[in-house]
Amino acid sequence: MMVLVEEERSIEEGLLELSNQTDASGCRITACVILSTFVAVCGSFSFGVAIGYTSGAEIGIMKDMGLSIAELLQNSGLAMVFFWGNFISWRKMALLGALPCVIQGIGLFFVPESPRWLAKIGADEELENSLLRLRGRDADISREASEIQVMTKMLERDSKSRFSDLFQRKYRHIIVVGVGLMLIQQFSGSTAVISYASTIFSKAGFSLTIGSTLLGIFMVPKATIGLILVDKWGRRPLLLTSACGMSITCMFIGLAFTLQKMQLLPKLTPVLTFLCVTLYIASYAVGIGCLPWIIMSEIFPMNIKVTAGTLVTLASWSSSSIVTYAFNFLFEWSTQGTFYIFGAIGGAALIFIWLLVPETKGLSLEEIQTSLTRQPNEINRM
Repeated sequence: MMVLVEEERSIEEGLLELSNQTDASGCRITACVILSTFVAVCGSFSFGVAIGYTSGAEIGIMKDMGLSIAELLQNSGLAMVFFWGNFISWRKMALLGALPCVIQGIGLFFVPESPRWLAKIGADEELENSLLRLRGRDADISREASEIQVMTKMLERDSKSRFSDLFQRKYRHIIVVGVGLMLIQQFSGSTAVISYASTIFSKAGFSLTIGSTLLGIFMVPKATIGLILVDKWGRRPLLLTSACGMSITCMFIGLAFTLQKMQLLPKLTPVLTFLCVTLYIASYAVGIGCLPWIIMSEIFPMNIKVTAGTLVTLASWSSSSIVTYAFNFLFEWSTQGTFYIFGAIGGAALIFIWLLVPETKGLSLEEIQTSLTRQPNEINRM
C-alpha cells in the first residue's frame, strides 16, 4: 500500500513539475481546432433548436394536431426558432433543425481522436499525431503529451471502472458538484422559461410576435457575454452572477403576475414580464446554461469519466423532463407561485456554488483532477 502511495506521489510531483513549464503551443488556434470546434457546436445548435422549438411551435402543434397540455414532451438554435417561428410552419422549422445534425455526422470523420483517449489505450504515436494536427505541425507538443501520459499512468490501475467506483470517498466531492450543478440548471426553471416563453408572454398580455422576435434577435449576442468573460472572471464568479440574476428576475416575474392577479398597474405586467424573461435568459446564458457542462468535463478523471458523465447526464435530462412536463400544470395552478419557486431555487443555488464548486480557471485537466481527487491524508503529507 505504501509503495502505491509513494508511486502516486512521485507521479503527482512529476505532473506539477511539468505544469510549471511554459509552452505556448496549447494556446494556438489552428484550422483543425476551428473545424473540431465547429463540428462539436453543431450539436449545441441542434440542442438549442430542440429546447426552443416548443416556444415557437407549441401553439401551432396543439392547433393542427388537437393536442392538450398533457400530450407536449443553444443559442443560435434558440435564436432561429424564436425568430423564424413567427414566419414559417413548425414542420419546416423541424427540418431546419435537422441540418446541423447532418453537418456534424459528416464532419466527425475529419475531426482527430481525443489525445487523452489515445493515451488511455496506449496509442502513443497516434496521440502525438493527434496533438500535432490540433496544435500545428510546427508546434512543440512534447510537454503536453508527457503531461497527458503521466496523468494516464496515475489512473491506469483504476482503468476498469465500475459504477460503484463513483461512491469512493475521493470522488464524493466532484460527484456532488457535477450532479448538483445539473439539478440547479434545470430546477431553476431554465428549460421551462425557454420552452414556454410564448405561453408566459401570452399570460402576461405581451405580444407573442414582438416578444419572440426580440428574443430571437437577442439570443446570439447575449451568448457572447459568457464567452468573453469565462476566462477573465473564472467559473465561480460567473456561476454566482448567473444564479443571482436568475433568482432576482424570477422573483420579479412572480411580482408582475401578483400585480396582475390583484388587478394593480395592469400596463406594468406585460412590460415587466418581457424585460425579466429577457434578463433571466441572459443571466442563464452567462453561467448556469453552459458552465455546468464545462466543469463536468474538467473535474472527472478519465477512469470514471464515462460512468460519472452518464450519471450527471441522467440527472440533467431526468430533471429537465420533470420541469418541462410540470411547468404548464404549475403555471395553471399559480402563475406567480411558479416563479417564486424558481427564484427560491436560484437563491439556494448561490449557497451551493459558494460552498462547493471549485475554480478551474487557468488549470489543465490533469491539475484539476489531481487536486480534486487527492485523499485528505495525501494532501497533509505534501
